[in-house]
Amino acid sequence: MPAQLIDGLALSKSIRAGLAERANKLALRARAPGLAVILVGNDPASEVYVRNKVRACAEAGIASVLQRLDGSVGEEELIEHIRAFNADSRIDGILVQLPLPGHLASQRVIEEVAAQKDVDGLQIHSAGALLTGSPGFRPCTPAGVMKMLEHIGARISGSCAVVIGRSNSVGKPMALLLTQQNATVTVCHSATRDLAHHTRQADIVVAAAGRRGLVTADSIKAGAIVIDVGMNRSESGQLCGDVDFEGVREVAGWITPVPGGVGPMTIAMLLSNTVESAERTLA
Repeated sequence: MPAQLIDGLALSKSIRAGLAERANKLALRARAPGLAVILVGNDPASEVYVRNKVRACAEAGIASVLQRLDGSVGEEELIEHIRAFNADSRIDGILVQLPLPGHLASQRVIEEVAAQKDVDGLQIHSAGALLTGSPGFRPCTPAGVMKMLEHIGARISGSCAVVIGRSNSVGKPMALLLTQQNATVTVCHSATRDLAHHTRQADIVVAAAGRRGLVTADSIKAGAIVIDVGMNRSESGQLCGDVDFEGVREVAGWITPVPGGVGPMTIAMLLSNTVESAERTLA
């Protein structure tokens, strides 16, 4: 029996409807939540991501400001724009769209965002809060994955989970969030000798390596939950993930599609963090 689909698009719409209600209450009482998005250069993928985020803000009643900067912008000039948004009382969250051009130091730039406006959850301060279980903004993609697991009633406590990928934005925080829910977590990466050995034992597999077709049917335990965070292109140009979807869906118990899986949930969590930030500010 094919795996059940985890429809991230439908779940994100439900979450965003609730956020719209919260945003409307804030707007009636004080002002609408505000998100500033900084886009450097003209990377096609980043253009799409930013367009989707701005549209989602409008639908949820969040005021968005899009700051476009030339790809040759200097680091100090970029930081000045961030500091201006830090000082703007109408802005509750600041998102610097990644990746940045190679001449810019991404982490240094991100650290310039005021901690209370780090709705992407990528600052060292946010990472420390996550590590210690303290209140703070969680990175949007891992937070979205946790919402999906909650939605399907996944039994995380006591489960074996494998996270493929160790990035600061997905892999590492994903492993920490699962650990906090009492899963036993293995983090696999490019130096892992036998990836399938680990994934075959996993009740939950989160693939976030950025390699098309990395996870195949023979590497998945029957009935496992498979979350595909990958965003790749097939030889024909079609959007696809890290998981061989057609093969794995015949083995897994639950699986996310690409597109329509984790992507919409990432945006929903960005909006959620922005509304939460506004609620704190306007309390």
